[in-house]
Amino acid sequence: MARKIRIGVVFGGRSGEHEVSLTSARSVLKYLDRERYEVIPIGIDKAGRWLMGEGALPALESRLDTDLLPVSLLPDPTSQKLVSIDEAKISEVIQEELDVIFPVLHGTYGEDGSIQGLFELANIAYVGAGVTASAVAMDKAMTKALLEAHGLPQLPYLVVLRWQWETQPEEVLARVKEELGFPCFVKPANLGSSVGISKAHDRESLEAAINLACQFDRKLVIEQGAPPSREVECAVLGNDHPKASVLGEIVPDREFYDYAAKYEDSDSQLIIPARISEKATEEVRNLALQVYKAVDCAGMARVDFFVGIEDEKVYVNEINTIPGFTPISMFPKLWEVSGLSYPQLLDRLVELALERHQDKQRNRTSYLD
Repeated sequence: MARKIRIGVVFGGRSGEHEVSLTSARSVLKYLDRERYEVIPIGIDKAGRWLMGEGALPALESRLDTDLLPVSLLPDPTSQKLVSIDEAKISEVIQEELDVIFPVLHGTYGEDGSIQGLFELANIAYVGAGVTASAVAMDKAMTKALLEAHGLPQLPYLVVLRWQWETQPEEVLARVKEELGFPCFVKPANLGSSVGISKAHDRESLEAAINLACQFDRKLVIEQGAPPSREVECAVLGNDHPKASVLGEIVPDREFYDYAAKYEDSDSQLIIPARISEKATEEVRNLALQVYKAVDCAGMARVDFFVGIEDEKVYVNEINTIPGFTPISMFPKLWEVSGLSYPQLLDRLVELALERHQDKQRNRTSYLD
């Protein structure tokens, strides 16, 4: 009988999206095929401590002290193991070898290339985008600069740094009014799940929006509000030859699809397929693949768009390299409608991670050897 693939599922993290990550992880842990995989839960608490074992998720959800031993992944490419040292018995070292890591981490320190860099140092296969793609996609300002370089359609925007707002507020307000107008959206550059995002209709609400966003990042993106549009999302899956899913449409029950509308009690609707023409559907799917390739993504991503209600003009909104895996998340729902069940989707993501890692082993690491 073949040995089971050992998967470390990492969740939680030092991020404003910690709670969302726990919800996503609960679904991933539930649907990974235990006949095929040996699953090792790895929770990262809000202080950044790694905890291993079946009790990791309940411990993070309850925020209670736990007797689980802290673990570390060593940046040692010769040994893909989690190491745990009991401080009371310093000589007792527990090691858990891993074949692949599935990071279910949203936001900073998990989706921004930070932890992907650790996986690269450890030379271990992992699900999802690499260091560069993760960092670029996480930083909305960098994403927009890349989209601009590739000639991909997006709404006008400004990048504002926290120090500029704190020292030159009148200048910032004047630029927004002159170059973008109202309404506009203010976003922390490096965060997801709509955390810290506000819609501003006038000077007063713009000031409040910038002050809020500055609590989450030193860099802000202020974007012109889209004309009356549908919010359309496309899931992408693959490495060098990615595929695009059917499209889904978000109909928020409030002014925009904020954190509460995504994860708390809400009457927001997810409509699959999106209510746009066949022509616009193909344009969005093609653009999703172009964005994916421009960022050099791997494994998975969800690409979000605005599609004009009257003229069906398409604007790229953003790309998310670790999309939500909660029971109501669009990414798994889109693939389910496209013919890939949740367990099959997880299987495919693991396959893609191992495939990409195997390909990377072909690279020479020494010129002289």
